[in-house]
Amino acid sequence: MSTPPLRLFFALPCPDAVRVPLCAWREKLVIDGQPVAAANLHLTLVFLGAVPRARKAELLALGASMPRTPFELHLDNLLLWRNGILHLAPSTLPEALPSLVHSLREALQACQFEVEHRTFRAHLTLARHCRRLPDATADFAWPARELVLYSSENGPHGTHYHAIGRWPLDGEEVSRAPAAPTP
Repeated sequence: MSTPPLRLFFALPCPDAVRVPLCAWREKLVIDGQPVAAANLHLTLVFLGAVPRARKAELLALGASMPRTPFELHLDNLLLWRNGILHLAPSTLPEALPSLVHSLREALQACQFEVEHRTFRAHLTLARHCRRLPDATADFAWPARELVLYSSENGPHGTHYHAIGRWPLDGEEVSRAPAAPTP
């Protein structure tokens, strides 16, 4: 019997200082969809999907090699995509964010990981299966201070995101050499 793969993604975790007021604001909205659990709030940088468990160490080494530039996001656009995803997005991107996404994608491709080819659209999903956009304004300042490798795990009480690697965005220089591909 083979071991099932991990369902993985790199993301910025929503800090508690943002999560608490953001969830209080969201509770006041009239939302016709399914809110994302507060513990699952994050901003996905690169989605990997199913990855063999044997490659976890490569991803941990790769995460440790990423740029460590801290930055701040301003989530100030409440939007609804046609697929029913209600989300907050920044009207402008800090330079460090697309740079981090680019570095992740390049390092992952160099290690022969499958990477989505969709254009990166920074967003924090608030709810799924929505049919209408609530009439509200928002402006949440999000200090991005940590990069996380998450595993998405389905359980009897829904989906849970488990951090399997964490790296501070603290301005420290790190080695840029990605992990070597597995033979």
